[in-house]
Amino acid sequence: MNQWLRTLLVLGRVSNLPTVWSNCLAGWWLGSVRYEAVAHSGYDAANLVPDISHFWKLPLMLLSVSLLYTGGMFLNDAFDEEYDRLRRPERPIPSGKITSTEVWLYGFGQLAAGVLLLLFCGKLPCIIGIVLAFFIVIYDFTHKFFVESPWLMGACRFWVYIIAATTGADGLNGFAVFGGAALAFYVVGLSYIARRESSRTAVPYWPLPMLAMPVILALTINYGSYRLPAIWLSILLGLWVVRYVHFIFLGSGTNVGWIVSNLLAGIVLVDWLAIAPQMPQLQGTLIFLPLFGMAKWFQKFVPAT
Repeated sequence: MNQWLRTLLVLGRVSNLPTVWSNCLAGWWLGSVRYEAVAHSGYDAANLVPDISHFWKLPLMLLSVSLLYTGGMFLNDAFDEEYDRLRRPERPIPSGKITSTEVWLYGFGQLAAGVLLLLFCGKLPCIIGIVLAFFIVIYDFTHKFFVESPWLMGACRFWVYIIAATTGADGLNGFAVFGGAALAFYVVGLSYIARRESSRTAVPYWPLPMLAMPVILALTINYGSYRLPAIWLSILLGLWVVRYVHFIFLGSGTNVGWIVSNLLAGIVLVDWLAIAPQMPQLQGTLIFLPLFGMAKWFQKFVPAT
């Protein structure tokens, strides 16, 4: 791979883009559904049928939010330049692969492009895009010294859901808000774990229950025929989280970066859980399972953290 291209991919942490795309797809679906009562053999159910009249906004919104994400990742390295020179000299700026000036320009340029593209999706998505860009910059600026910065990271992912929902035909609704909130808690939990990657200190136990919030919310708000899909996706997500979180309890030799990378890939499962009760099982599998595989596969080439 060309060294310059690899530097850009590492700066943008593009291995996490499938998780951003799954955020967008889940939020858009939840903002595009219409109720249609149908009967299934064995039990009654209400399927949510998407109104695809605004489908043309989906690829534009995916591109816009992707730019906001990668721009934020560029600025993350720009703000962390001095820290990385001391603690992570292999990062692109301290290693001399790219100048800090270029990273600042590329970072803010991508944020601006992402917000401007959202304007074509509508005034409201653009306004929320500005809010998201603000949260991104504040997080990048504060995350090394503000101990509660994981909540800012969770808020960033929450706003992605809200942006995506507002580009759907039905617009923002309770499904998208609850889905975004569940994801935000999950991201807060894994972000507190990630803070220990560079400090080499023990991972605190108290944020770990936040990783279970998507399951708790899914089983709380889904009832009747909606509960069964929520249960099996909750089991899948729960097994994935437990598989990696249990290593935290094994002692100081834990590879925190490896745990965080796998929990990041698990974001796709969180999104799948958010829409599982409203999306046909086959359709959800064909969309989110490949995205999950992509997230894991991309991590083989570009670090997720």
